[in-house]
Amino acid sequence: MIARLEENLGAALFNREGRSIRLNDFGHAYLERVNRIFLEIEEGERQLKDMMGKQNQVTSVSIALPHILPFFIVEFMKRNPDVHIKQHSGSASMMKQQLENGEVDFCISMSPIFGEDIEWMTLLNEEIFLSVPPDHYLANRQSIELHEAAHEVYINRPSGYEFRDLTDDFCKQAGFVANTPIELEEAGAILRLVELGLGISFTPQLSLLHQSLPRTVQIPISTPMCRRTIGLAWNKRRYFSEASTEFRNFTIKFFKHIPLTYYNDKNAEGFGDA
Repeated sequence: MIARLEENLGAALFNREGRSIRLNDFGHAYLERVNRIFLEIEEGERQLKDMMGKQNQVTSVSIALPHILPFFIVEFMKRNPDVHIKQHSGSASMMKQQLENGEVDFCISMSPIFGEDIEWMTLLNEEIFLSVPPDHYLANRQSIELHEAAHEVYINRPSGYEFRDLTDDFCKQAGFVANTPIELEEAGAILRLVELGLGISFTPQLSLLHQSLPRTVQIPISTPMCRRTIGLAWNKRRYFSEASTEFRNFTIKFFKHIPLTYYNDKNAEGFGDA
């Protein structure tokens, strides 16, 4: 079958090495087109089922913000109790592949996702603070230039995490490499160790949504500008059901009203009416 296909196309799609074969440049180019065809067929089936009322109310999202997920899901389900959410996770590169392959409807990521058929919109321009113990000599500062904390001990995410790469770049801009002997995955655990005086850390704004945070002081960083962009991405070629459309509208509204709802300790139901 492969030989007949190559004969019809007039080009070899594979490099043959002994018993194994691997796609060559022609093969990769052709496969990309074929995948698009199959995606269009799948999207056509989704659309027809939705039009006939046979499609369950399901939407899928890949999200890189586990600390915001409980708030996010609870608020969405309050308003859409009949919608089933399939949640995935992954790096920015994995999310791009998930969108291109039609594995998910949306991605909420900490960095822009670009692609020929991918649409990206900014949800939140998030500030990143320097967190120190309450009795730290910097705790009373209204703001700080990051180079002033060059000799501190840092507690951060493990190498390879997007947030770690981002904060390492902040340090590089400030002229130093952070001494990071402790690496943890969970933001709350990092802040707990900061509270105990084992080091200082970078804390993104969304990590401060928790109601019972460890006792730490967040200092704004004046130089360099320490922020990250949270955004929503989707495949423009994908058919959106009513449930998916509602999810997108809700996501935009949720991130728009996060500061009004959670940072000011207002009742969570307030943002639905804001």
